[in-house]
Amino acid sequence: MASYLPGVEAVVWINGCSANTLLPLHYKKSQILPPLMLDLSRLIPTESGAFNGKKVLNDPGAPENEATLIPVERAEARLLFAASEDDLNWDSKAYADMMVERLRRHGKDNFESVCYPAAGHYLEPPYGPYCPSSFHGVSGGTVLWGGEARSHAAAEVHLWKKIQEFFRAHLSCDATRTNSNL
Repeated sequence: MASYLPGVEAVVWINGCSANTLLPLHYKKSQILPPLMLDLSRLIPTESGAFNGKKVLNDPGAPENEATLIPVERAEARLLFAASEDDLNWDSKAYADMMVERLRRHGKDNFESVCYPAAGHYLEPPYGPYCPSSFHGVSGGTVLWGGEARSHAAAEVHLWKKIQEFFRAHLSCDATRTNSNL
């Protein structure tokens, strides 16, 4: 959104892809980004019966996929990229690195990034149950999300605080500030 709409002040990007995936992106009845496609034959079955999908998406950095890339350099918003190195849904660390490199190439400094070495795909608000795998509608089966439970939980606690600090620093709001009860 921040690449296309004015007035977006701050964006948190958690384990995303550097390209638009699976379906075309439309705005006002016009396609603005084609989808980066996937190849389900690259799902890796595991002993548990769940699949590792880290390599399923086509390479967003390949020349034939350039049109699918999110033009992050157009964003005027402050950006926070959070990436898990043990994400087994896709290579979110590589995608975050691509976004940061693209911003640097365009002379932008409106971003910060944080990386979590042993965390998996689902970085959510803290203190919920760890979810190492679940059904995935696109794959039609159970997929692994990655991460080690203790490190993943610590990443969620850290990231939740980081997100709150980031939004407090970069969003303008006239409302009375209330502190979280967490």
